[in-house]
Amino acid sequence: MIRNENGNYRNRSHLISIVLKILHLTFYNIFICSFMVAAPIFGYLGDRFNRKVILSCGIFFWSIVTLSSSFISKEYYWLFVLSRGLVGIGESSYSSISPTIIGDLFTNNSRTMMLSVFYLAIPLGSGLGYILGSSAKEAAGDWHWALRVSPVLGITAGTLILLFVPEPKRGSADQMGGRIKTRTSWFCDMKALAKNRSYVFSSFASAAVSFATGAFGMWIPLYLARAQVVQKTAEPCTQEICSSTDSIIFGVITCVTGLLGVVIGAATTRLCRQKTERADPLVCAVSMLGSAIFICLIFVVAKKSIVGAYVCIFIGETLLFLNWAITADILMFVVIPTRRATAVAFQSFTSHLLGDAGSPYLIGLISDALQQSYATSALWRFLSLGYALMLCPFIIVLGGMFFLATALFFLDDREKAEKQGVTHVKGELHSDANSGANPVRHRANRKSQSAKSAQELTQAVLAINLLVCLHRLLLATAPLI
Repeated sequence: MIRNENGNYRNRSHLISIVLKILHLTFYNIFICSFMVAAPIFGYLGDRFNRKVILSCGIFFWSIVTLSSSFISKEYYWLFVLSRGLVGIGESSYSSISPTIIGDLFTNNSRTMMLSVFYLAIPLGSGLGYILGSSAKEAAGDWHWALRVSPVLGITAGTLILLFVPEPKRGSADQMGGRIKTRTSWFCDMKALAKNRSYVFSSFASAAVSFATGAFGMWIPLYLARAQVVQKTAEPCTQEICSSTDSIIFGVITCVTGLLGVVIGAATTRLCRQKTERADPLVCAVSMLGSAIFICLIFVVAKKSIVGAYVCIFIGETLLFLNWAITADILMFVVIPTRRATAVAFQSFTSHLLGDAGSPYLIGLISDALQQSYATSALWRFLSLGYALMLCPFIIVLGGMFFLATALFFLDDREKAEKQGVTHVKGELHSDANSGANPVRHRANRKSQSAKSAQELTQAVLAINLLVCLHRLLLATAPLI
């Protein structure tokens, strides 16, 4: 009878954990779906209207929605689900527009460095989200407080952007500022992007990264917890709110590896550019292929050594995160300034659609299918999740292949983008000559304005960086609800 009671209790606990995980996936995917719907809209607006205003409105909107959602009671659960979808609009506003502002104020190595500073906020915010969200949930027994702190900080970041972020002319860093007078239609932009092979292949590679990071963020802490149960260094969780030690450790690793990856990626690319003009996609390809090796090793060593698994996670994630800023820089090289917001938006759309919008579900479905016959076995629950997660390194290898394909066409596509800019420049100089303007004085004024813009962007990047960091913190708390 005692055995039956214990078995029933384990079954109930297992059922509770399944229901909670389904809720986590639901919240996450509602957020991602709303982001994917809104991103193309903000991409279109970002190429045609004042980007700073659009960016700020998105920030204030998601801050207010997030703060309001923390006070929603259980009786209005559907309203909370809706609020998670509305928060995705804020993500799409800044992620589609912010990189284009940086791209219009810097170029070459300077742009790579500033994009690296920008993308440092993603791992930093995500890592802090795991750490602070888990700590707040355990300390207060209530996850709502994470949603009440971040909106205040978000409004602060939005205010800083309004005060310090300049609105540069599109293409100013590429010496095309103010010269691109004509606007092409949205269909013309999409047709040009579809023909841009470097853009298409790098977008698919970005989706591979998104697939792996989405699956890891949702399942690796649980996988490591199950590994400790198998090693008999921890007891199975039989409570609704379990210890979040693994989430905290994984958050720290995500934070540190993200920072290291972005910095190492920028430095490596800068060094390799002295050897080859295809350095950007080649560095991404090599890092992803190396990452796949260490991620495979996670599932080999986790059964016997948690420390060894953490070491493999650390190296694998560092290599995986190397390409964040570089991928954005590739886009800036091969897409003309008036299409960049649209290009960024649809690259994000593709990354989420083929990546983290479905990868947590897919890994969960594979794991559940594998463990159906031995649902009560702790060992088989651990192994089945590991077998399911083994799909990730294969996807990462595929992403590395896409970056190698990008390297084949990178120089041709970059040259095409530069030629389109030169055509615009020549037309403007011809117009200046006919109107009696002095081209030398015009270039001197542009140089002075560029220097001033570069000085202003030091503040701008920090303001935008704070925004990304805070928003990723908010996003990372979703699996902890």
